[in-house]
Amino acid sequence: MASAVLLCAARALRSPSGLPGTWWTQIRDTHQRASLLSFWELIPMRAEPMRKKKKIDPKKDQAAKDRLKKRIRKLEKANQELIPIEDFITPVKFLDKSRQRPQVELSFEESERRALLLKKWSRHKQQEHEAERNAIASMLKAQQEALQELKLESPELYTEAIKRDPSLFPFEWEGPHYTPPISNYQPPEGRYSDITTVYTQQESKR
Repeated sequence: MASAVLLCAARALRSPSGLPGTWWTQIRDTHQRASLLSFWELIPMRAEPMRKKKKIDPKKDQAAKDRLKKRIRKLEKANQELIPIEDFITPVKFLDKSRQRPQVELSFEESERRALLLKKWSRHKQQEHEAERNAIASMLKAQQEALQELKLESPELYTEAIKRDPSLFPFEWEGPHYTPPISNYQPPEGRYSDITTVYTQQESKR
């Protein structure tokens, strides 16, 4: 009788596929699920015990609040001292109308002479720029032709020729001048005296 009951239980746990040993796997899976659930129950609660509240003296608390209110009233009554910005203040000596430079009215001949002079100067600078650009283009073309011939003659020398020259930096370069140089011109050394006025904020005593 007992053997018949065990046989019926084994058939009930067996999978519909009829493969042997499947019911042992099901029993083992059920045991793992039960152990995982029990594992989550064993995790301690990550909480901190409640701290004991300190007793605050109401008189000390009220005194601190009164001191804070007193300081706020004192700051509200104090007048804010403004620091003047000298950059936005025009000196009185510059407001004199007699110092204004009168507007010069040029004659027709003088205005035409200046316009023609400006056109000649623009044409001269354009020709100078085109000549400089053509010279650079011709030098680059000659350099490329020389490198191609050197590559056919000796690849080792060509490899050495196209390497970067570290002695080129730092280099000095002088650009075009828009005005002719002034002879015997002594540039300033860049020294200056700082006369900026420094203001300090003073607390008003009441």
